[in-house]
Amino acid sequence: MSADSPSPAAGYAAHYAQLGMQMPASMEAFWMPFTANKAFKASPRLLASAAGMYYTDIEGRQILDACAGLWCVNAGHARPRIVEAVRQQIGTLDFAPNFSMSSPLPFVLAQRLAELTPGNLNHVFYTNSGSESVDSALKIALAYHRARGEGQRFRLIGREKAYHGVGFGGISVGGLPNNRKWFGPGLPGVDHLRHTLDIERNGFSQGLPTHGLEWAEELERVITLHDPSTIAAVIIEPISGSAGVILPPDGYLRRIREICSKHGIVLIFDEVITGFGRVGKAFASQRFGVTPDIITAAKGITNGCVPMGAVFVSEDIFEAFTQGPDSAIDLFHGYTYSGHPLACAAALATLDTYAEENLFEKAIELGHYWQQGLHSLKGLPNVIDIRNFGLIGAIEFAARPDAPGARGFEVFNRAFHDGQMLTRVTGDVIALSPPLIIEKEHIDRIFNVLGDVIRATA
Repeated sequence: MSADSPSPAAGYAAHYAQLGMQMPASMEAFWMPFTANKAFKASPRLLASAAGMYYTDIEGRQILDACAGLWCVNAGHARPRIVEAVRQQIGTLDFAPNFSMSSPLPFVLAQRLAELTPGNLNHVFYTNSGSESVDSALKIALAYHRARGEGQRFRLIGREKAYHGVGFGGISVGGLPNNRKWFGPGLPGVDHLRHTLDIERNGFSQGLPTHGLEWAEELERVITLHDPSTIAAVIIEPISGSAGVILPPDGYLRRIREICSKHGIVLIFDEVITGFGRVGKAFASQRFGVTPDIITAAKGITNGCVPMGAVFVSEDIFEAFTQGPDSAIDLFHGYTYSGHPLACAAALATLDTYAEENLFEKAIELGHYWQQGLHSLKGLPNVIDIRNFGLIGAIEFAARPDAPGARGFEVFNRAFHDGQMLTRVTGDVIALSPPLIIEKEHIDRIFNVLGDVIRATA
């Protein structure tokens, strides 16, 4: 092969890239998650490439990304630093085990992450997704009490309308009926608090709602019902994303923290969505001034480009596992791909990108402009509520008689096909969470498109 001939690797790359740019020969084999497969495959929405704030679909149309992929592409698409870090790493060390072996990058990344977390949550356990992070956090909380000699603490408390992933632990503490009813009773010993959505009193709130602090007191009732000595952990999303952006009333999270501390209960914040700048700090716990004992994260940790999650635990929890002999395994739990070197490289480059461009501050800098644009849709047909905090937003519609979710899906579909914009739909709620590189002109377009498609949707 001459020096001027294309390398075999270049040919491979072109071949695989081409496969991602055109309509597949068949769509039958892929069973898509959380999708009406028959309807999608009859009228597919296929994305072929992405850069910055935009996707390009297989028809060549630019699609404005108004939901950061799936709440995860916080720094925008195909960022050069991240692309090059992944490209370099895959050719240097493609895999290394982390069971009694390792490589340097998981340690380097853990130190960087520990510098971002609140309080003394300075130990990191790696996972591959938000679902794995939640199930890991629940297991750590249960094992922590046992390590302290309080193995009778086995109960877990979640909330209605909560989404904590799709593992059996996550669906058990979660509170979305469709995620639970198909799969049996789930974990025993689980109870749920009331959700905090109250459109009647808090409809069209700008920022945190005023009413509902009293719902935190329900935790005392549930604790009393079961006996505090039996309860291991309470898990809460600071902002519930998948249920349609449900916000905590002002002071609610602080009161939950006080009650958990009073009874020796581990407080877990599920920050898979709110982590890494979504609400204006590295984590929502910092924006709200409330420090839990455990934080779960994923999505924005690698800017969505390589699957990765993490569980951040306090010094007290970590120390409880390290009291045995030096040769003893601390925690009988883990994943083949925990701390995968490719994911670590992507995460380090992602953190550098966030820092270099001050992206964690974007949700504060643009928060008011975002709020104004979002609430300009108030009064449009069938809009019954608008909710926002940081660079998160939601528009809720009145359900059509006998067709719940149909109106929301039509708005989502029209926004994509007619407005060339990607949003997120949950029932009759359109959720928004754009990449943090967003500028005012993008915000204007998002709400102009939504205004048009809402008016066009009966």
